[in-house]
Amino acid sequence: MTNKTIGKRDVAALLVATSPGQEVFERLHRRLVETVTSDGILDVAYTIIDTPVGSLLLAATEKGLARVAYASEDHDKVLGDIANTLSSRILRAPQRLDRVAREIDEYFIGTRKTFDLQLDMSLSSGFRQRVQCHLPDIAYGHTESYAEVAAFVGNPKAVRAVGSACATNPIPIVIPCHRVLRSDGTLGGYVGGLAVKSALLKLESAS
Repeated sequence: MTNKTIGKRDVAALLVATSPGQEVFERLHRRLVETVTSDGILDVAYTIIDTPVGSLLLAATEKGLARVAYASEDHDKVLGDIANTLSSRILRAPQRLDRVAREIDEYFIGTRKTFDLQLDMSLSSGFRQRVQCHLPDIAYGHTESYAEVAAFVGNPKAVRAVGSACATNPIPIVIPCHRVLRSDGTLGGYVGGLAVKSALLKLESAS
């Protein structure tokens, strides 16, 4: 067995490794990540991090960050959707997402107001993507109404479509759809739930 080959015995060890053998599992997993990365067959790397608004799944391709998902979205379902839409060659590889995790941590402790990350918008298209690409222009600590966003992207009558674009935003927090409110100032909807949307706005207004 060469360094670049994961043999049947390794796979078996991965399958039977339990709590007492966690170190073995982690070592084999690291080898697997190294192998598929060096062979160029890892299309999507993911990890799950803990934050003040619950666990977040982060997934990235070589192009950049493609998905941020709340626990309420069901991480297993999200991974299945990613496998179906982007690539089935997906693996937990936290190191590939170290920078993303660090910037999100900095955001939550109040030391980061803008994200400096490459994004992969492959999970969005058309008008929805146009709306989502506008959202980072809404400054930290500020908000826009759905109607204002519709006007900014050149379709003032598409208020409902803007709401749909925000609801299907594949990269919440980094693409700040939480900064879009109803014209009367009420929250509207949010993929992570209204309590999370309120918490994010409160975090930004306190910084």
